[in-house]
Amino acid sequence: MHRFSSSPPTAPGVRAGRWGRWRGCVATCSLIAFFGLPPVAEAQTVVRSEAGPVRVTEVARGLETPWSLAFLPDGNMLVTERPGRLRIVSPDGKLSAPILNVPRVHAAGQGGLLDVVIGPNFARDRLIWLSFAQPTSKGARTAVARARLDDTARSLQNVEVVFAQREDPDGRNHWGSRLVFDRDGNLFVTLGDRFSHRDSAQDLASHLGKIVRIRPDGGIPPDNPFVGKAGAQPEIWSWGHRNVQGAALHPVTGKLWAHEHGPQGGDEVNVVRAGGNYGWPVITYGKEYVTGFSIGEGTERADVVPPVRVWIPSIAPSGMTFYTGDAFPKWKGSLFVGALRGQLLARLELDGEKVVREERLLTELGKRIRDVRQGPDGKLYLLDETDGRILRLDPG
Repeated sequence: MHRFSSSPPTAPGVRAGRWGRWRGCVATCSLIAFFGLPPVAEAQTVVRSEAGPVRVTEVARGLETPWSLAFLPDGNMLVTERPGRLRIVSPDGKLSAPILNVPRVHAAGQGGLLDVVIGPNFARDRLIWLSFAQPTSKGARTAVARARLDDTARSLQNVEVVFAQREDPDGRNHWGSRLVFDRDGNLFVTLGDRFSHRDSAQDLASHLGKIVRIRPDGGIPPDNPFVGKAGAQPEIWSWGHRNVQGAALHPVTGKLWAHEHGPQGGDEVNVVRAGGNYGWPVITYGKEYVTGFSIGEGTERADVVPPVRVWIPSIAPSGMTFYTGDAFPKWKGSLFVGALRGQLLARLELDGEKVVREERLLTELGKRIRDVRQGPDGKLYLLDETDGRILRLDPG
């Protein structure tokens, strides 16, 4: 904060420099008055949007590669750190010590401790679900654990793995791992193709490159589309995915929406249908990394569900939420997607199941946005993977 007196100093040797700084501070204070910022705006940045100026406020820092954020009923937040730590973060930004009894993770490449969600009956049973890269004797696999959160002891109790991929190949990438409860209390789990095993995304006998739907205890819902089908895994809800790192239920229809990484281009947003084939790696807009050649046989096929949005070149999407709050009335009904490579927050305007336009936000920050969630206060909260921070978007 600049310091200045109410009148210019009289010492000849310092008059011009200090008077210049005084005028600069007046200009700064005028901007503060215009945007409605408090006099001291440390840890805040004002960015432009079509809804007007937006304050980006730092809520917490000191996290190492944060991956997922979930709000607890008391206003605290659960945050995962990819190296294998789970923390409780208070609304004023205080980080707890790491929660005890978190499952051991394969913290290599893109793997580690990934998503966290609280259960539909959390207020009563204190149950949470975690997705993570689970080490095995052969390699590692995406797994999901259920546990009871003991706030007093800062620990997890009754930790139980309720799902694990059949395959556990060697490799560091493409774990998927977003978790979403549907309106019936079943759990969607997104599973990556593990990069070097992409052809398995078209194999219904494999869990790789799929979205599965399980009961909270790991059981199989009887209305899953492949229950009783020979040669298919009964957990599978949809197939032909590459690496889904964003998923959310539409607040009106209750349908699952998801986005996934393409290679060089071909990032997709999809409305996920029961039994739907989403094409990877046969039908895709993506290109090979080294050669730049097209992958598969084309971008359309009658039996493949087309995406509702494609990014070329890739923005590397991560995290997803539908905005239903009142803090930003002009954003109501929009779909928000974080971006890693793109270092932005994408706001997608929807007309039913069509994306009609996109606004790119926070490009001034130059940060990898790993997750985006709507808070109980109706504001958006982001995980800044670059600097290990939780950010909040406030009206300016």
